Amino acid sequence: MTEPAPEPAGGGAAPAPPELTASTPLTVTPLNVTALFAEAATKSGLMWVQPPGDRAWPFWHAWADETVYAVSGPGEQALPWLPEEVLLILRSKDTGGRLLTVQATVQEIGPADEGWGAATEALRAGRLNASVDAVERWARECTVRALRPFGTLVEGPGSYPTTSGAAPPPPSEATTATWRPWHWRGRPRRRRGNRLPDDG
Repeated sequence: MTEPAPEPAGGGAAPAPPELTASTPLTVTPLNVTALFAEAATKSGLMWVQPPGDRAWPFWHAWADETVYAVSGPGEQALPWLPEEVLLILRSKDTGGRLLTVQATVQEIGPADEGWGAATEALRAGRLNASVDAVERWARECTVRALRPFGTLVEGPGSYPTTSGAAPPPPSEATTATWRPWHWRGRPRRRRGNRLPDDG
């Protein structure tokens, strides 16, 4: 027989664990990049970044030195402004489903910063068909970021939430067309699989 869990000192029921929401403050803890995160980041060139209070944004990245590097701007992918701390969501290379969610710090890297060479070298190596002047263009027009995971896993195998996790579609001015396409000489009466009476 399983013994009941002991009650907390002072009596009363044990407090329920806090729910993770977009507004939940992120507590900085020592860096703890797991082997699973490194493997997932290496095998998949796509992950999602979720700023607090915003939707998750997909982006391609380069993984090097326990750091996720990303470049955005003209001619590259679109990413919103990112605060100092965000959530990173990694997918499974095999199933495409959500695999890990971790906390990460965000640092913008400029051409004058010490990490510029390492960041752009990793990004250029991972960029398909990168132009010869890619690094110079990134320095002039784009934003290069270093995202460094820290702390323990927010989500992972054995600790996934029971909700669907589906996000609402982003705002768009696109509308659904209601007109039917025009056909030369009208639509045919006879189609494969239809049995229509012959014209009299």
